[in-house]
Amino acid sequence: MYARITGTGSYLPARIMTNADMEKVVDTTDEWIRDRTGITQRHIAAAGEYTVDLAEHAARRALQAAGKKAEDIDLIIVATTTPDRIFPSTACLLQQRLGIHGCTAFDVQAVCTGFVYALGIANNFIRAGSTRCALVIGAETLSRIVDWKDRTTCVLFGDGAGAVIVEASDEPGILSSHLHADGSYEHLLNVPYGISHGVDQLRTLDAYITMKGNEVFKVAVNTLGRIVDETLEANHLKKSDINWLVPHQANLRIIQATAKKLSMNMDHVVVTVDKHGNTSAASVPLALDTAVRDGRIKKGETVMLEAFGGGFTWGSVLLKL
Repeated sequence: MYARITGTGSYLPARIMTNADMEKVVDTTDEWIRDRTGITQRHIAAAGEYTVDLAEHAARRALQAAGKKAEDIDLIIVATTTPDRIFPSTACLLQQRLGIHGCTAFDVQAVCTGFVYALGIANNFIRAGSTRCALVIGAETLSRIVDWKDRTTCVLFGDGAGAVIVEASDEPGILSSHLHADGSYEHLLNVPYGISHGVDQLRTLDAYITMKGNEVFKVAVNTLGRIVDETLEANHLKKSDINWLVPHQANLRIIQATAKKLSMNMDHVVVTVDKHGNTSAASVPLALDTAVRDGRIKKGETVMLEAFGGGFTWGSVLLKL
């Protein structure tokens, strides 16, 4: 029994915030942002538009692409750093929206690696025989936890959602998943307050993303290089066997470094960071859906998904579409 992606979907809020718009908010320039990140714009959720709203749009598009109805779903996993509530989970809120009753539904929190974690978990559910059809989503409203006075972070992040339908199949789909974390790096990228620790800061809206960018960059490049090697070795593949790289969209320089590790031409790397910014758990499924829908990634091709995020967390999924 294998798990196979049979449909993809995504959603971006209507509001676009360009680098020119950022110049009006914080002391920065379009040139500075482009040179360091590759980002030209990002999408920002409207007032009253929440993570579950983005997730629902992406989910319905993935269902349509797979030719499935909501009642076919027997597992929902939502990867998010920005849930709408402490509880119930965003997955349960989405389940209600879709009119699904009784199936397993839960959130995964691994920040930017969240979707890769969620896809790995869904793969294990299906291969264990307990699930036949899973809805896996990455959805974020990161604009709600960005400090708009901090020019080193606010220019990086955007909002969005991406989704896939994963079904049991006799044909190989997801070939392997590789998930890792190391909490000793937590001080380099975090939101320093939460419900149990610093609830007063949450109430006064001081709970923002903090990041030591240079240190994160160095660790990310080295770590993603290792996950590439691990994935290839586990599947007895050569670099040339990979048709497409769909990386986490954090920074164009990190993406280019990972492509170089694979000896892969950038024409076979899906890049959406310029238009989406860093959408954390949503970035990989957003990029995947973009490349599937525009016809770049075709059925039967071998695709590597990889991501790196706060925690630190990192991981990869190798699959045949």
